[in-house]
Amino acid sequence: MRGSGDGRAGGSLARLRRRLGLEHSELRRPIDRVQRLVGVALILLLLAIGPPLAFWAGTWSYHAGSRAERAERAQRHEVVATVTSTGGIGSSGDRYVHETVQATWPGAGGAARTGTLPSWKNAKVGAHRTIWIDAKGDPTVRPRPHSRTVTDAAYAATAAVLGVGTPALLAYLMVRRRCDRRRDEMWEADWARMDSAGQR
Repeated sequence: MRGSGDGRAGGSLARLRRRLGLEHSELRRPIDRVQRLVGVALILLLLAIGPPLAFWAGTWSYHAGSRAERAERAQRHEVVATVTSTGGIGSSGDRYVHETVQATWPGAGGAARTGTLPSWKNAKVGAHRTIWIDAKGDPTVRPRPHSRTVTDAAYAATAAVLGVGTPALLAYLMVRRRCDRRRDEMWEADWARMDSAGQR
């Protein structure tokens, strides 16, 4: 059983060497080896730079997001707003409008604040709703969730890998294009020699 496993491993290694153009073959031209060696070099470069850069970008984004979380949680807090009137119409852009309600809520230092809030289903005078306010007592969105910090860190790490991988891919495609042109020229020369030999 061990011999069979070793044989499969050896066969896989041989196939990998063949695909990379690293094995000896009379049919493989030097231009083919150049293209494959450039490809291997670019892959090794990507493996050497990509993971560390992705780790750095993800870590930096995570720490920046964590700082934003702490800052927003320190500056924002929840209060209970009480509806004082309904039926208002507010604009959130040129294409959309939404209903609003007038409400009061405790602001900074406990002073009562009055303002307009987006309405909700079955909102009535005297209804209560929990809202977030900033340090000035103005309504705002809830603090940044930790899930967004994690997601942004993943996006940053992915972008770092793409930032390294895209130029490497473009470089390989350029090399491959030039190698293809060279192979076409060599084929044309070979056919020309064969035609000349046949005419003799």
